[in-house]
Amino acid sequence: MGPNEDRSEIVFFDVETTVPTRPGQGFAILEFGAILVCPRTLTELRNYSTLVRPADLSLISPLSERCNGITADAVAAAPTFADIADAVYDLLHGRIWAGHNILRFDCARIREAFAAINQQAPEPKGAIDSLVVLTQKFGRRAGNMKMASLATYFGLGQQTHRSLDDVRMNLEVLKYCSTVLFLESSLPDILTANSWISPNAITRSRSNGKSPLDGSSTNMNKDFVMSSSATETKEENHPILSLTRGNANGSVLDTAQSNIDKQDSFDLRTLGDEIQKSIQSDVAMDEKPTQESTEMSSSSFVSPASSSYVVLEPDEICIPSIDASLVPSLFGSQNIELQHSGFPFQLHCTSLKVRFGISTKFYDNAGRPRLNFVVDTSPSLCKVLDACDSVVQKLSVDSGSSSDWRPVVIRKEGFFNYPTARLHIPTAVCGDVAFYATEIYQRESSGTVQRLLFSKFDAEELGSLFTPGTFVDAFFSLDPYDYQQNAGIKLVAKKLIIDCK
Repeated sequence: MGPNEDRSEIVFFDVETTVPTRPGQGFAILEFGAILVCPRTLTELRNYSTLVRPADLSLISPLSERCNGITADAVAAAPTFADIADAVYDLLHGRIWAGHNILRFDCARIREAFAAINQQAPEPKGAIDSLVVLTQKFGRRAGNMKMASLATYFGLGQQTHRSLDDVRMNLEVLKYCSTVLFLESSLPDILTANSWISPNAITRSRSNGKSPLDGSSTNMNKDFVMSSSATETKEENHPILSLTRGNANGSVLDTAQSNIDKQDSFDLRTLGDEIQKSIQSDVAMDEKPTQESTEMSSSSFVSPASSSYVVLEPDEICIPSIDASLVPSLFGSQNIELQHSGFPFQLHCTSLKVRFGISTKFYDNAGRPRLNFVVDTSPSLCKVLDACDSVVQKLSVDSGSSSDWRPVVIRKEGFFNYPTARLHIPTAVCGDVAFYATEIYQRESSGTVQRLLFSKFDAEELGSLFTPGTFVDAFFSLDPYDYQQNAGIKLVAKKLIIDCK
């Protein structure tokens, strides 16, 4: 880079990597993609992308292939990272970096790759991490803030999990979000009154086409990061550059706290307070065993600070690789996070048989039923859940908890061969409107899978879908909780596919 070279462009970049499958195994870059964007017109000026051959092709496991579709054969003839290091350095060094979850994931992978070849890593003069920025500014209406969710919200198509496609989608998402926020800031009393609209808040019906099931395959989502803070400049109102800048020394600073400290019409602190109150009231509800169910009390979950995870099937879990660690929560305390091979995970289980349908026995403070249903658990799933129970309970006790532990697998005395588990369907609330926070799909006998949309919160309508004997494919998180002397793991459904065969 020459002394007078203009480095004002924003570089949006993304890396695709292998997925670690054993303790201590790192990531290997399989693809690098980037576009240079004019900061004033937001037009693409130049692009670069290439597959990358890792030093060890055996790192590309079936799990890794399911993440991004990149196979060992595809990269066998590709250049190594050492071969492209100069090009990557020239693209990145001294420019503003941008991407979705780059500061936690992509930036770390770039530094690791340069360290592995004993070369100096590039440094940004500022960074825009769209995950944190958009979560703070736009997250009230875009769900989990994954790139796939944002793209679906704006009708931009499906995320391919390929580097160049993803960075271009990232730029388009930022354009759309900035436009919506600009319009809402112009007429806040009119346009923001109903701006957080549930994707389920329309009449339940068949969708016009097949619903995209991104996430139904194993994937690694880069969803929780730290980003750089904004420095006051004359261009601070630019839809992109106003989001974040480096400081005068070129270092990348934390934007999360600085943005939270600023009072504006999109501050999420009030929403956070409401969520915390909901969590506490949910945990306080003491559900005693019912005649037809062996379940213990239903306590609230607290989502871990990190939502970057892999999705695994029970048979893919290596029991010795299950571990738990303390992570900071959104509310200043510490939560327990389950990990597999050092990475947070969710479970995907197919053909779970519903034992007991939707429970409506207990209610929250607003009078809404706490939705959950009981499924039979296979030996492999029981083995995984029991192992998770063991590591979380040990860490809980070691951390000073004296709460009563409630096992996640329900075993009724005399019926040990028929264990069950309870899946929870969380409820989200916006103002007076409640909706299901779980994505619910239906698989027809033809094999077609379509998303079910609901016009209102109706436990009876939902119960008609989850009748005893029905088979369900479930994607769910394992969320440890500890509140009012009750502790355990809550299985929270993220996506459910009901089999109508």
